[in-house]
Amino acid sequence: MAESRSWPISPGASWEGRCKIPVVRALTSLPRIAVAALLTILTVASACGPKKPVLPTAAPAPKYPNFAQPTVPAALAGSPAAAVAQRGWDLLQAGDLKGAERELSAATRLTPGFFPAEASLGYVSLARTDARQAVEHFDRALESDARYVPALLGRGEALLALNREDDASAAFEAAVAADPSLTEIARRVEVLKFRGAEQNLAAARQAARSGNLDDAGRRYATAIVRSPDSAFLYRELGAVERRKGDVDAALANFRHAVMLDPTDAGSLVQIGDILDGRGEFEEAVKTYNDALALEASAEVEAKIENVQARAELARRPEEYRAIETTPEITRGELAALIGVRLGPLVQTAPRRDGVVITDVRTHWAATWIMNVSRAGFMEPYANHTFQPQAVVRRADLAQVVSRLLPRANANAALVQQWQSARLKFVDLPAGHVAYPAASFAVASGVLTVASDNAFQPSRAVSGAEAETVVSRLETMAGIRSVESKARR
Repeated sequence: MAESRSWPISPGASWEGRCKIPVVRALTSLPRIAVAALLTILTVASACGPKKPVLPTAAPAPKYPNFAQPTVPAALAGSPAAAVAQRGWDLLQAGDLKGAERELSAATRLTPGFFPAEASLGYVSLARTDARQAVEHFDRALESDARYVPALLGRGEALLALNREDDASAAFEAAVAADPSLTEIARRVEVLKFRGAEQNLAAARQAARSGNLDDAGRRYATAIVRSPDSAFLYRELGAVERRKGDVDAALANFRHAVMLDPTDAGSLVQIGDILDGRGEFEEAVKTYNDALALEASAEVEAKIENVQARAELARRPEEYRAIETTPEITRGELAALIGVRLGPLVQTAPRRDGVVITDVRTHWAATWIMNVSRAGFMEPYANHTFQPQAVVRRADLAQVVSRLLPRANANAALVQQWQSARLKFVDLPAGHVAYPAASFAVASGVLTVASDNAFQPSRAVSGAEAETVVSRLETMAGIRSVESKARR
């Protein structure tokens, strides 16, 4: 037998030291019969060596990490469909859409009304980019629970894919209402609202510019739903409604704009315009003044003056306000027109207190008739009657104008030039009693003649013609009557 050798191992050596045996030398020195035993020793030695850690196999990343997994409510947790639905969701996240659809469809059959599986099918449709089908699945899930957040989120995504941003925003808002912790979704809703409001606003303004007022109104209303605290949207919608003739709706929107933004002078002016148009003069002036307090404006100042003038006109007798439309003006109406609109000339003219008139005491224009007569611009007849109902003819009007002209124009030389003019008329000879006054009035430009140069002395004067003549005298005299202010 071969010589047997032993390899002493120190009792204090470590397991690692004890295991480091010169195995090759042992094999060469031992007989074959001991090889098996040595192989056993080798196995022990390998077991004694340092161990490498076994790393766990990493789970594959989900294919659709942004999909909100439909949770199973407690009432359905024990149903047979729960585990099947989970397998379906896992297959979806692994990218196996067919397998996912098979499992999820099976879950809906196992437990009728198992809406988490229906919502998961919606996400399968989203993965297939079939947004319409996805909406149908999410809607069916929401029929079971209208506040089911995973279905609301999925529905919002599907609606966005269909470019239905308004509806998508509503779905996301409903999800945030059901789960306020969805702060990221809440921010997304705000972005959608802002973007949608901008798009609607641009479209609304374009529609308004194109005259498509109904479409503009609808688009402004949609923009307001997205941004209900924006005063300018109400102001612009009010302007559209005003153009459509719906002043009640316009007024309501302008007032809402001012409520949201008390510094909105533009809306205040629009309110003033509407009140003015309604004849609510006092309120109109107050509103215009509120606008002026916020923002100086010569235009608004002119509006105030105009409204105040028309308010004064409104307080005048109805008969006076009807003068402009009368086909034949009377002596009483002409006296009132002169007394009101040329008041400064009447007041500064030498007063003839001895004038006696017996037939105007009960006439609506009695005061103006007396003032104009005492100023010498219109005279009573020899029998002390004024005959206020008598129709004024062109010759009569020329006589009144000839008496007013020297008071209306301070340029004495020019007045003399007009008086000295000897104009020719086809129907009024120089020897006619009315000729001097007619020539004077026409030379001044206050009265005009027909195209054939006819003066038409016997033609009745209409209210509109008398108004025009008085307006020319106002301009010549530098008078700004209430009427002229009201027409600015």
